[in-house]
Amino acid sequence: MVTDVEWAAFVPSALLLAATPGANQLLTLRNGLRHGLAPAVSASLGRFTAFALMVVAVAAGLGAVLAASEVAFNVIKWCGVVYLLWLGARTVLTALRGQDRAEAAPDAGRDAAARSAGGGHRSSWRLAWQEFLVAATNPKALILFTVFLPQFLPRGAEGVAVPLLALGTAYIAIEFCCACGCATLGSRLKSMGIGRRARRRLDGLTGGAMLGLAAWLATENH
Repeated sequence: MVTDVEWAAFVPSALLLAATPGANQLLTLRNGLRHGLAPAVSASLGRFTAFALMVVAVAAGLGAVLAASEVAFNVIKWCGVVYLLWLGARTVLTALRGQDRAEAAPDAGRDAAARSAGGGHRSSWRLAWQEFLVAATNPKALILFTVFLPQFLPRGAEGVAVPLLALGTAYIAIEFCCACGCATLGSRLKSMGIGRRARRRLDGLTGGAMLGLAAWLATENH
């Protein structure tokens, strides 16, 4: 069953797909730059929680049903469009206003106090929730698992649930490695002490990319 999966073709294809910049990867890069490596990596678990739920849905046959439903597709799509627009606009406005708490000494002191009182945990949950929502409200992610994974199943195979779960788990592991790479890049830029202007530009680029992805998603047909 699992050994019959076309792993030699799946792994490079999944790696190329996972490494392609998307909304979640940009969000992880931004989190690494603003909060550091560990918070960015832990926040990405929100994305993979959404992905895991999608993989289970696909293995149970629900993914094909949702992908075939124009109403369900459009509901998820427009939720994703609205959330990406909100998150992208907020990021761009933050860049324009120059709000960078990490570089302000009084704010840094307050942040440290908040973390000691449990505020850091709330911030981690907030970042993870953002990652979860960006992934969960992207109908293309569901279709990715519905269309992409079955291509690597053996032809005429029966009982595809277990191989699909194996493929989905492998894809999540591959994308997790790519997410760690984005988080590491952001963390390295943070440790290099790049200036406020450079940070604002990167925030602006990230926000602009999210707005662009929202526009692309809005124009995509089922």
